[in-house]
Order: sequence, then structure tokens, then C-alpha cells
Amino acid sequence: MAVDENETLLSVKIFSPREVYYDGKAQSLSAANDTGHFDILPLHHSFITLLNAGTVTVVQQAGQSRVLEIEKGLLRVKNNQAVVFLDI
Repeated sequence: MAVDENETLLSVKIFSPREVYYDGKAQSLSAANDTGHFDILPLHHSFITLLNAGTVTVVQQAGQSRVLEIEKGLLRVKNNQAVVFLDI
């Protein structure tokens, strides 16, 4: 049985009320909360957390990393979609 490439990627959207910083597929998303640094990979279980000031790193479909500096945020992961709300 062939594996659909879209099932092995995570849909990621990072935005604030003023701007969309990233909207696309990714291999992973990394950030930090009060318990430390963590990674979100495709097919991750549902998860919600407040993000600490620092960086959010998205490893894109082609393997390039996109790094965003953030002050604070909220991350929600559900149904293979990671959404980061910034400046809330």
C-alpha cells in the first residue's frame, strides 16, 4: 500500500491578527513552552500549549528551515494541523 506524501507532512499555519507568517506543509515544527523545547511531527496527537518567547522553527517540505522570533503565542495541534496564534 502506497503512503500518500501529504499524510507524512504536517499542515502548519502561523499568524497574528495582522499577518500570516507561514501557511503550508512541513516536516516538523519546533518551539518551547514552560516545560522546555519540543517538536511536533506529522500525525502528532492533539495538543495545546502556550508558547514562550523565543523561536518557532518550521522544517519545510524540501528540508529548509524557517525560523520566526516570537514574543508569545498559542499552539494547537489537531488532525495533523498545527496552528500558531501570535500576539494574543
